[in-house]
Amino acid sequence: MTNQSTNSPKPPSWFWIVSVLAFIWNGMGVYQYLQQAYKTESFKSMVTQEQLEIIENLPSWYTAVFAIAVFAGVLGCLALLLRKKWASGLLLLSMVAVIIQMGYGLLKGYSENIGMTIAIIVVAIFLVWFSKNAKAKEWLV
Repeated sequence: MTNQSTNSPKPPSWFWIVSVLAFIWNGMGVYQYLQQAYKTESFKSMVTQEQLEIIENLPSWYTAVFAIAVFAGVLGCLALLLRKKWASGLLLLSMVAVIIQMGYGLLKGYSENIGMTIAIIVVAIFLVWFSKNAKAKEWLV
């Protein structure tokens, strides 16, 4: 058995900081998904009745895309922390799902906070770039 750290360059400290922050970010996405999917009381208290009706009438594929976006994202960030190459594939899947989800919301006029919508898309794109860059530098094995 070979030691991973002796076969590949050691990532710098900022790699770990970014990876932990990305894991937390995507963990918050999973939390938001679970709140929305199960329509918890705390979730209902955060949205208006009109927003709740919109959410209840979203197509089922939208909920599936939301789940793919957040769960692939959190698993991709976990893979970054484990220094696994497959982080890139999961984060790419997450990014595609984010773009579909957020794009649909924007087209339908569901997004009241366009700044947050754009931030979510930008972070997803950044994480794909970040993971591919880490893989190219052989920080991921």
